[in-house]
Amino acid sequence: MIWNSNKECMSRDEMSSLQGKRLHKLVELVYHNVPFYRNKMQAMDVYPDDIRTIEDIVKLPFTTKQDLRDNYPYGLQAASQSEIVRVHASSGTTGNPTIVSYTRKDLSVWSEVMARSLAAYGITRKDTFSVSYGYGLFTGGLGAHYGVENLGATVIPASTGNTEKHLRLIRDLHITGIACTPSYALYLAETMDKMGLTKEDIDLRVGAFGAEPWTENMRREIEERLGIKGYNLYGLSEIMGPGVSYECQEQHGSHVNEDHFYPEIINPDTLELLPNGRQGELVFTTLTKEGMPLLRYRTRDLCSLMEGKCACGRTNVRMGRIMGRSDDMLIIRGINVFPSQVESVILEMPEFEPHYMLVVNRVNNLDTLQVQVEVRQDYFSDDIGRMLAMKKMLTDKLKSVLSISADVKLMEPNSIARSQGKGKHVTDNRKLN
Repeated sequence: MIWNSNKECMSRDEMSSLQGKRLHKLVELVYHNVPFYRNKMQAMDVYPDDIRTIEDIVKLPFTTKQDLRDNYPYGLQAASQSEIVRVHASSGTTGNPTIVSYTRKDLSVWSEVMARSLAAYGITRKDTFSVSYGYGLFTGGLGAHYGVENLGATVIPASTGNTEKHLRLIRDLHITGIACTPSYALYLAETMDKMGLTKEDIDLRVGAFGAEPWTENMRREIEERLGIKGYNLYGLSEIMGPGVSYECQEQHGSHVNEDHFYPEIINPDTLELLPNGRQGELVFTTLTKEGMPLLRYRTRDLCSLMEGKCACGRTNVRMGRIMGRSDDMLIIRGINVFPSQVESVILEMPEFEPHYMLVVNRVNNLDTLQVQVEVRQDYFSDDIGRMLAMKKMLTDKLKSVLSISADVKLMEPNSIARSQGKGKHVTDNRKLN
C-alpha cells in the first residue's frame, strides 16, 4: 500500500522543484536563527539568495556529529524554546550527548514518514503492532509508536526487556508486526526456543528492523526463525529518527522520504559529491525540520543511491543497504574490515549462531584480529578433531573475504552476551592516536 502517493510517486522534475523551494526556505531559517550556520556560510561567502535550486546545495557547509556536541545543548536550535514540544538525546558515551529538538510540526512530519514506512511493509489498521525499540531519550520507540498510531493500527508499547513476557503478549494478543533491532529479533527467536514456542504458535508476519547494520543472511535467519517477512527501516536521531527511509515489498533498496530529507553520497576523504550508484558516505539535509534543522549532515553510514521508478510504483530515490560506517570501520594491518563482512560469512555457515565478537589487539606493534563465534548446540562437541576442522573452515572463509588472517575462537552456546538494543560486535583494545 502507498500511504501518500502525491509525495511518494512524484516525477523527478516535481520533486526537484519542491526540494529547491524547501532548501531555500531552510537556508533562510538557519542563516537568521542559528549563529553556527550563519558564521559558516559567511566564511564561505555564501548567502541565502545564492541557494535557489536543489543543485545549489553543494555550496553549503557540512555538519558533523562533533558540531552538534560542540554546540550542546541548544546551539543549533532554530526555533524558540516556546515552540519546542519534545527533546530526544543520544547516550553521550563518547562526549556530550547529542540533543535533538522537535516542534509540533516536526512531530507531525515524523508520524507521516513512519506511516509511509509501515504502509510499505503491508501494515494496515487491522494489524496489532509491537514497538520493541527502547522508549525514552532514544528516538526509536516513540518515533515508531506515533507512526503506528497515525496509520491507525493498534500499538503495543512493549519497549525492550522482559522478553518472555513480551513473547506471551505476542502470542496472546495476536501481534502481527514488530519493530526492533535485528539483534533483538534474533534474541526473541532464541527465547522462543527456550520457552518451547514455535513460529506456528504466533501470528507475527512483518518485522521492521533498524538502528544497526544487518546483512541479507541475517534477514534470512530472522525470517526463517520467526516466520515473518523482514524489512529494513532506516533513520537516525540527528535527522529525525526512524522513517528517513524504508523498504517496500520489492525489497530493492530503501525509499528515501526525500521531500523531507535530501540525500547525497560523498567521498568521505575528499568530500566530493559522488554519482548515483557509487558507494560513499551518506549525507542528509533536513528540508522541512523546524526545531533543529541540519545542513548536509554527515551520517558516517556507507551506502549508495539509485534512481528510477520502483516496481512498487514509488519514484523516490532509493538507498542501497548500509555496508557499515566509516567511523566503525576497522583498519587492521592496512586492510579495511567491517563487522558486516564477518557476520555475512558466519551466517552462511549452519554450524554457527549469529552471535559473534571481534577483538582487536596490538601485539609487538602488529595488529591482531580474533573472531569469537558461538557454535550451535547441535554442532558443539567434545571431539577435538571435529571442532578443529570447523575452526579451520571458518578461518579459511574469513581470510578469503577479509584478505587478512583472523584467529577464530569457537565459543560454547549462549556464552556471548546478548543485546536487547543495538548489538555490540567489536572490542578494540589498541591504543590508537
